[in-house]
Amino acid sequence: MLEVIFLSIIQGVAEFLPVSSSAHLVLISKYFNFNNESLTLDISLHLGSLLAITFYYKRDLVGFLVNRVLFYKILFSSIPVILFGYILIRLDLINFLRSYKVIGWSTVLFGALLYISDLAKIKKTINNDFKYSSAFYIGLFQILSLIPGVSRSGITITAGRFLNFSRSDSAKISFLISIPALSAVSFFNIFNLYQANNFDLSFLNLSAVFLSFIFSYITIKYFLIYVKKFSLTIFVIYRILLGSTILFFSYL
Repeated sequence: MLEVIFLSIIQGVAEFLPVSSSAHLVLISKYFNFNNESLTLDISLHLGSLLAITFYYKRDLVGFLVNRVLFYKILFSSIPVILFGYILIRLDLINFLRSYKVIGWSTVLFGALLYISDLAKIKKTINNDFKYSSAFYIGLFQILSLIPGVSRSGITITAGRFLNFSRSDSAKISFLISIPALSAVSFFNIFNLYQANNFDLSFLNLSAVFLSFIFSYITIKYFLIYVKKFSLTIFVIYRILLGSTILFFSYL
């Protein structure tokens, strides 16, 4: 149960902060030799995050019924990462990317890129300037999140800042386009369970969904408050320190 709590915290917090949840989950699981790296647990963790972002933006999602154009832009932005993610899985390249060196370098380099993007001036708003071209641009950046250490939220916020959206608008775009991505991951894993004829759910799985939901919701809420007042520098520093530590031990 302690493992589930710990992994739920990592998933809930790191999924929406620009620090890479996949990198933290891989590293923590390997370092502590966790035994709960099962497909059902992975589904539970991602499902909790999906429910949290859906619940937090429930008004926006209801608004999609009226503003279908924004809904189409969000879906359009998610197509590249879903397509390339499927290709990586079919070619069995996912595990190849989960090396310590890849995680370390991507954590550092894309942390530096986040810092550079955060220097951009604010010239656009999501209500007036989030066009299909912007959605496509951010969608292309999101492909890079398939590399552990890059961070899906980090790279999409980076793209938003390069396009001169504010930190809060960049974060909102990032969170909204996470809904199709998290849905795709959940449905794909559920399909794999169906093929394996393994739908056994346990108290640990239900706990993982609940805890991941709680920590995800809290992270979303307070991160959006934070970026309205402060820069992203603290996350850049954290990424560089974390990545440098990983690289130091991986090259020993």
